[in-house]
Amino acid sequence: MKGWLGISLGDVTGVGPEVALKAVAAEASADEYKYLFIGDEKVLARLNRELSPKLPFKKFSNYDAKGRFFAFNPASESLPAELPPGSPLAAHAAVAALREGGQRCRRGELDALVTAPVNKESIIRAGHKFVGQTEFLSELAGTRQTAMMLLGTDERGRWLRVTLATIHISIKTVPEKLTAEKIRLAVELTTQACRDLGLSRAKIGVCGLNPHAGEGGEFGDEEIKLITPALEGERKRGFDVTGPLSGDTVFYYALRGDFDAVIAMYHDQGLAPLKTVAFDSGINWTLGLPFIRTSPDHGTAYDIAGKGVANPGSMIAAIRLAKQLARNRGWPKI
Repeated sequence: MKGWLGISLGDVTGVGPEVALKAVAAEASADEYKYLFIGDEKVLARLNRELSPKLPFKKFSNYDAKGRFFAFNPASESLPAELPPGSPLAAHAAVAALREGGQRCRRGELDALVTAPVNKESIIRAGHKFVGQTEFLSELAGTRQTAMMLLGTDERGRWLRVTLATIHISIKTVPEKLTAEKIRLAVELTTQACRDLGLSRAKIGVCGLNPHAGEGGEFGDEEIKLITPALEGERKRGFDVTGPLSGDTVFYYALRGDFDAVIAMYHDQGLAPLKTVAFDSGINWTLGLPFIRTSPDHGTAYDIAGKGVANPGSMIAAIRLAKQLARNRGWPKI
């Protein structure tokens, strides 16, 4: 079934449902896609009444139904009207929506899944084993060969694309958990991502782990013993990779166009520069899944939830990227 985009609502006590509705209202006129909001219908309806323009969404019954905007609640009961931020009930609902969206993608019913923000701490407190949406969907898809790419543009329209070799782990464990296999996987998935985006090349800059890329071993030897050999092997296989490079300069060169993407060794090494240049338009794209998954690159923003002031820019960008990737794969066939 093609021509459908799924949006999981995330933590409904955060801004996820609000930015989802705003983004779809802003983006729907660009094409004929149908949108399936996955999550609590009553929360969605309540927010929809307060927004302008309002979306004429209806309860999902089947993929042949007339209309473009639908809602499906994977839970057996609706959530209470008033929930505190990070409520366990909201956490359970967020996980159920994420699972439902992933399963529909695996069955080929959706062209792509865009996931609204969740709160990892509240999900864990509610009793779920949960590291992040990327890891959850990877497990659901039965693969560990995935990586997280963050991408966005600055005010001049210049793209920064960053893939993470390691994701949600503590800083002190990065050296022991960073492996040649993870570096190679990041290189190969990033190269494929550039092709999926339709770029004319896939030139990748790779960060070192230590300051100044180790300064020849003065600040650590991971560059010498681990990163350099892994990259040399990838170059022999035909991948256009440069590095290891100092993490304090490589993003500057990428932003001016010397590289199409950067591979960072750990979470904040890559996300700090990305969010500096694309805070309101950053996108999280899971590479290596058997389906397309994107997400806005921000959190639940409990402090502004329910106030109607959340910026939908990142969600709009995530929806646009999901549709671009689907089109590049020859979808939708409508």
